[in-house]
Amino acid sequence: METMPCHNRPLGAAGGPRQQEDQPAAGAGGACGSTRLIRFAEPGPASSPSPDSGSNGVPPEEPGPQPLPIGAQLKLLPMNDQIRELQTIIRDKTASRGDFVFSADRLIRLVVEEGLNQLPYTECTVTTPTGYKYEGVKFEKGNCGVSIMRSGEAMEQGLRDCCRSIRIGKILIQSDEETQRAKVYYAKFPPDIYRRKVLLMYPILSTGNTVIEAVKVLIEHGVQPSVIILLSLFSTPHGAKSIIQEFPEITILTTEVHPVAPTHFGQKYFGTD
Repeated sequence: METMPCHNRPLGAAGGPRQQEDQPAAGAGGACGSTRLIRFAEPGPASSPSPDSGSNGVPPEEPGPQPLPIGAQLKLLPMNDQIRELQTIIRDKTASRGDFVFSADRLIRLVVEEGLNQLPYTECTVTTPTGYKYEGVKFEKGNCGVSIMRSGEAMEQGLRDCCRSIRIGKILIQSDEETQRAKVYYAKFPPDIYRRKVLLMYPILSTGNTVIEAVKVLIEHGVQPSVIILLSLFSTPHGAKSIIQEFPEITILTTEVHPVAPTHFGQKYFGTD
């Protein structure tokens, strides 16, 4: 029976297919194969092109800004005009709340989709209604989301839209009135979270202190930083650097690193501004 290959194109630095580091095992065409390593999106146009990018006859791209000296664990969605427009509307103080929420939900969906693309998967073969075999992939079970209240809750629906049955935990962290330090007031997770890969949701990384405290709570519940993928919309260089310095194995996925973060996000999204 003829087999149809999977032509899905993973998100890459130049929009093309990403090089596969793990080849499927021979003879694994009839069922799900061995587990693949976690895939990560390459930084977008904020990264410089490879020195030999023109070796295959394709003209090399114009060099962009130098990568931020933060670390390889910071992943940026490849920039395009749609993402830039959504970022612009979210930052525009004259934008209506309706336009703001609509644009925020779109940007959240893009980040969530790529966050899911970081999770491990297995090779799988299915049979189409016409009787052909199709070689595809199947994401593994054992994932969950955790939102940092309150602004992180804005990202929950985007995750549920992509994963209807995914379990979502919550953490409430606020600044102590006396010490002004981040303090954990509430945390509720799936009981087996220590066996799961965690999509930690917090849209704005300003100082990074809130996320650092949230990760500490997750570690107390048995979660290793290496299985935590932080989903955010905007980050400051200081915020991202602080988190990665504290937890070098954590992965941060965001759309933009800029010295000024739209810290009004939560208030405007929930209409409390």
